[in-house]
Amino acid sequence: MRALKAWVTILLLASWPSHAQTAAPKTSRSCASPEHRQFDFWVGDWDAFDVDAPGKVVARNHVDVILDGCALREVYEQTNGLVGQSFSIYDASRKVWHQSWVTNRGQLLVVEGRFENGRMTLSGTQIVDGHPETLRAVWYPEKGGVRETAESSRDGGKTWKPVFDIVFRPHKG
Repeated sequence: MRALKAWVTILLLASWPSHAQTAAPKTSRSCASPEHRQFDFWVGDWDAFDVDAPGKVVARNHVDVILDGCALREVYEQTNGLVGQSFSIYDASRKVWHQSWVTNRGQLLVVEGRFENGRMTLSGTQIVDGHPETLRAVWYPEKGGVRETAESSRDGGKTWKPVFDIVFRPHKG
């Protein structure tokens, strides 16, 4: 009898769906438009590299499609201890992309924008050292990966200063 129970347990476990299976994300009807899929090029398990140091991993990044295809969730873990998560969604009512980003250092950044000419460009205002600063980030596919650049402006967008330039490549491990 004990052997029969063991075989039944094994059969049940073998037939149980695995979370490791890679299947197309379930998409709700409300999020089935082509606009909702514009940022899907960023979905994946990535190693992040500073463009100026292409051989050194600076972060690990997971980007998943969640909520029946209605949102993207990013989990970003930098090698220096910074951990951040973002949620990105296409707001069809306003025809704009929205992203909320939070970190383990108490930072919050809310950016919005559009996908045009193969690039996702999102911007928003944050307070840095007591001063408002506009941050603009751009993501685009590049050579089997994704490149993200960011720049900031303290004069309402008249001049811009680079913040970072990173490339995401598929994680090897």
